[in-house]
Amino acid sequence: MLLSSSSVASPSRLNYALVSDIIPAPSLSSRKIQNISWFVGSNIIPCHSFLKMAHQPQRKNQSLHCSASLTDTLPRKDEIAVHGVSEKIVGVLGGGQLGRMLCQAASKLSVKIAILDPLVNCPASSLAYHHMVGNFDDSITVQEFAKRCDVLTVEIEHVDVATLEILEQQGIDCQPRASTIRIIQDKFLQKVHFSQHGIPLPEFMQIDDLEDAKKAGDIFGYPLMIKSKRLAYDGRGNAVAKSVEELSSSISALGGFERGLYVEKWAPFVKELSVVIARGRDNSMACYPVVETIHKENICHIVKAPASVSWEIKKLATDVAYKAVSSLEGAGIFAVELFLTEDGQILLNEVAPRPHNSGHHTIESCKTSQFEQHLRAVLGLPLGDPSMITPAAIMYNILGEDEGEPGFYLAHQLMQRALSISGAFVHWYNKPEMRKQRKMGHITIVGRSLSVVQNLLASTLDEASEKPAVEHRVGIIMGSDSDFPVMRDAAKVLDTFGVPYEIKIVSAHRTPDWMFSYASSAQDRGIQIIIAGAGGAAHLPGMVASLTPLPVIGVPVRASTLDGLDSLLSIVQMPRGVPVATVAINNATNAGLLAARMLGVADADLLSRMSQFQEDTKRNVLIKAEKLEKDGWDLR
Repeated sequence: MLLSSSSVASPSRLNYALVSDIIPAPSLSSRKIQNISWFVGSNIIPCHSFLKMAHQPQRKNQSLHCSASLTDTLPRKDEIAVHGVSEKIVGVLGGGQLGRMLCQAASKLSVKIAILDPLVNCPASSLAYHHMVGNFDDSITVQEFAKRCDVLTVEIEHVDVATLEILEQQGIDCQPRASTIRIIQDKFLQKVHFSQHGIPLPEFMQIDDLEDAKKAGDIFGYPLMIKSKRLAYDGRGNAVAKSVEELSSSISALGGFERGLYVEKWAPFVKELSVVIARGRDNSMACYPVVETIHKENICHIVKAPASVSWEIKKLATDVAYKAVSSLEGAGIFAVELFLTEDGQILLNEVAPRPHNSGHHTIESCKTSQFEQHLRAVLGLPLGDPSMITPAAIMYNILGEDEGEPGFYLAHQLMQRALSISGAFVHWYNKPEMRKQRKMGHITIVGRSLSVVQNLLASTLDEASEKPAVEHRVGIIMGSDSDFPVMRDAAKVLDTFGVPYEIKIVSAHRTPDWMFSYASSAQDRGIQIIIAGAGGAAHLPGMVASLTPLPVIGVPVRASTLDGLDSLLSIVQMPRGVPVATVAINNATNAGLLAARMLGVADADLLSRMSQFQEDTKRNVLIKAEKLEKDGWDLR
């Protein structure tokens, strides 16, 4: 009998065979069969131990795994020649969706990822270079796994930290350091650590019995947040007591005091923010843009990037996150979850020492994804640029809406709709079991403004909705319909270049509230440039420019008196700090062309069209010149 292999066995590459596909092979000796380590439980065996077997045709859709009980499943480091940016094998404790996306990022760099996970068909199993089936909180298994890796990291912090400390003493490279994992996996210890480093936090205290809980309620008031110290994530381990009467039931829901509990003073936040930071082995830092996270039943549901907060708040959030990560040891990605309070304070909620849900959008929206960045950091490679390559992105977690097949059906219907949306990217984690509120995948949508991507997401989630309307890029506004004969020339130009626009009547004097609303909301609605036409006193362009950070082009419209000079002078004589571009009197055509050129700076197709327009204009002039040269002047 011969076992078919998924690939040619080689002493320098890991290969596997499926026991379920057995075919006759009389030439295989009994001695060779005895050398095969059978793993009947999952129908999988390692096959690099029988290299002389005949190669069989490859089967599609084979899952490749090995068991932790098989001690000779992965070739030793000195037997492997890796030709990529690094010759190190990265061992990851955990093979969930984060491990899966780490493997996807590693493939670009030709970095080998080995994972340790108890599930044979965990999300990362089909993409990992090697999968050892075993528990990442089992000391013996972790130590055996670590022998085969050059650097050890985590995709979940709930691991056996004592084993990591032993491994570090033995010289195993663990990133981030075991000391960091020990601090982070105990949320109370985490709070103590950050408070000692002067980082702003909600007030907190440990509780050991009901009397302690009541005392905390007297001190902090209600509602009171009660949390488990350990194994608390994705909505697990948190309970809110709205009154002293609810203390007992909330504590029971968390498993009682023997679970290890503490309480936090309720933080009256207006937004939850997150900052993902990478730290290299040389202690260099790379901070991703601040994002807003929206939770559903204490589970991250939507992430908006960048967060719609002031630059001052973004800087404060980044400073707090930077200080928190600086207090920890080791390299890798750290996600810092924060509260923005009503009075503008930034309070630290908690830190994750690994890639994080709030950073999934970076795969499509940033120059370097958080997953590639984590690999760069732990391997000692230069950190990548974390800046965004798109003005806005929104990430939506695909959470299980039902159990079993009905849940799978709903998820796939959602993904089908997402795949029809321009700028949408679907990630499916390939988890074998569907449960309510389980993270099964995510959708990221990128676009030129948060308003645009939010509208696209809304149309994706609404089964009955039609495709979203075209989002306008330019706003053409005027004080009166009498200005329209002039301003429509700007619209004609934008039509020529395929630039979507809107036309509105907005009077600075007769409808000041509407003007304020229009100007202050333009950016959020996806408008990128405003063309404002006005005659007479011509206050509209300047007033709008004072209310929006968007560029404003003023068009002086000729009125019945002063021939439009009053409008032109009013527009150009804006005070310092309120710039308004302008064109010749009644020349809305040039306003439209200027808007198209400004948009073309970040739009290669539009820039190409503008170049073609200039060529066409040149050609027309040359044709007229040639005709004149040929036919001469008609002087009659």
